[in-house]
Amino acid sequence: MPIAELPATDAYADHVNPQWVKLLNLLEMNVAYERCVGAELFTADGRRILDFLSGYCVHNTGHNHPAIVDALKQELDRSGPVMLQSNVAELAGELAGRLCKLAGGGLSKVFFASSGSEGVETAIKFSRAHTGRVGLLSCDRAFHGLTCGALSLMNGDYWRKGFGPLLPETAFVPFGDLAALEKELSSKRYAAFFVEPIQAEGGIRVPERNYLKDAHALCRRYGTLLVADEVQTGMFRTGPFLASHHFAIMPDIVVLAKALSGGLMPVSAVLMSDEIHSSVFSSFKRSIVHASTFSENSLSMRAGLATLDVLEEQELGARATALGSELKLRLTAALGGYEMVKEVRGKGLLLGIEFTAPRRLALRAPFEAFGQIHPAMFGQIMVMRLFRGSNILTQICGNDFMVLKVAPPLVVSPEQVDEFVSSVREVVNFAHRPGGFWSEALGLARRVVTA
Repeated sequence: MPIAELPATDAYADHVNPQWVKLLNLLEMNVAYERCVGAELFTADGRRILDFLSGYCVHNTGHNHPAIVDALKQELDRSGPVMLQSNVAELAGELAGRLCKLAGGGLSKVFFASSGSEGVETAIKFSRAHTGRVGLLSCDRAFHGLTCGALSLMNGDYWRKGFGPLLPETAFVPFGDLAALEKELSSKRYAAFFVEPIQAEGGIRVPERNYLKDAHALCRRYGTLLVADEVQTGMFRTGPFLASHHFAIMPDIVVLAKALSGGLMPVSAVLMSDEIHSSVFSSFKRSIVHASTFSENSLSMRAGLATLDVLEEQELGARATALGSELKLRLTAALGGYEMVKEVRGKGLLLGIEFTAPRRLALRAPFEAFGQIHPAMFGQIMVMRLFRGSNILTQICGNDFMVLKVAPPLVVSPEQVDEFVSSVREVVNFAHRPGGFWSEALGLARRVVTA
């Protein structure tokens, strides 16, 4: 069959990533989506799936928000300079000004790129240029991206294996441990301390209230910049514009991406002070010393401006705060009596349900057996049951397989929240009964072994 006539999954498997197709088939999550609107996904076979993952916090404004789509259409109809690269991009200046105003503090300059990873790479370069140091410090179980520089800031073997050597002079401290942080910072060899204000893939880990404020004070004492990776937590996901605002800090550098363009264009933004910015762009001779091909393109900038309009006009930050608090309380009440549910935590509409090993022997034996096959087995069965039986899309955290991520679009309705809580409770209840849930896990284990 000619390539053009192959089904999409066959062509993808042949020419992009066959292992990804195999994994989706294994998890019974390989479906064809025809239309995505708000928090709902519609498939070719007539299913309606409720999205509680948001593309890992990309779709804060919901899928295909009409105002953002219209803004992009109008920009295309203008036939203006999308990628001229030899002009002053006025839309970039407008978007940068609005981002700096929302972030507050001394953040007054912005560098635009195409992804969160590229934003982290930018922050590495700027922090090194500003401090004259090369050391980089980050937290255990962090997730900062998969390019080589960003990957150097992550200590998980799964992500790093086979790609070394990575950047030298990097180190890791436990998230929330001020003593360990000060011990490293006191060496005065670190250009920057990279930290997620709330660890997302690390298990939706929220620090103690004063941790980030005290961490920033230590960074200042020892001459290290504090870089807040707000790729998942920014853009009103947790309530305020930045998750950093929960903890009353103003980072030296902030990295934004994912939700910045409404999920419709690749874009990231790195916010910083004039002083840090001028460390790189120090003269007109160095005006292009750091650049990115698609930086400041008019479609991404227009999408960013339209996204901010939607987020602010619809007051989605306040909505995330109110609805997130309600969702957290309801999940805690619905799941609190189950022995395998340890905690529901998070802020705004970035929540996590943490599971733990069961006490009862009838459940503990299969739980431990499946854990020996793969540590993600239990969590993936939860994901599969929600997807197949309840038409709910979510996923476990990338660096903590015992935490189910709860991150719907900020436009999610109270009725959709009701549907999610009811579905999760049903699946958790099913998992606490010997039999069906564990038989399904056994079937998945067999397929994993033979895949």
